[in-house]
Amino acid sequence: MSMLSYHTWGLLEAGCDEAGRGCIAGPVCAAAVVLPIDFFHPLLNDSKKLHEKTRYELRPFIEAHAIDFAIAFVDAKEIDQINILKASFKAMHIALDQLKQIPQHLLIDGNRFITYRDINHSTIIEGDGKYVSIAAASILAKTYRDDKMIELHKKYPEYNWKQNKGYPTIAHRQAVKEYGLSKYHRKTFACLPRQMEMEFSKG
Repeated sequence: MSMLSYHTWGLLEAGCDEAGRGCIAGPVCAAAVVLPIDFFHPLLNDSKKLHEKTRYELRPFIEAHAIDFAIAFVDAKEIDQINILKASFKAMHIALDQLKQIPQHLLIDGNRFITYRDINHSTIIEGDGKYVSIAAASILAKTYRDDKMIELHKKYPEYNWKQNKGYPTIAHRQAVKEYGLSKYHRKTFACLPRQMEMEFSKG
């Protein structure tokens, strides 16, 4: 099935998506993208279905052809304070705040959203595989967040963030067990291996 260029004909729409929601370290990143109706690239798809090299090849194409786009981060400390769902919505709102072209309708990947200003929105489950603007937002959010984690890796190479990007791989959890939590870890998330968590609960 080909991806859709718009949801509501005649309205300037912005697609929004986030990256890093399931991580145990690093920020959540959101992108808002406004694309022209005739935007097309044969490789455009949900960022999770694309090879890393393809995502980075698509990013400058999206940025060059978008009417407008913006990126925003909410860090681990704030994620712990307000929870990851609210942090994801906040990152989207901050990205939308930065747009110079005010959209008339928002396309949000997922099934929930906190209304932004007085702009109508539609939540689209798996929207990053259905609408070009959400797919573009997913690629920008993913690549900019990956860049951030690669930069943080230089400060804390023991967690191998350049490889795992903050996701809870077995090796990442074992590194937390060995070295402890960094200031970039989400303290309210289960960062330790399961057996270690059980040991802590007993102690």
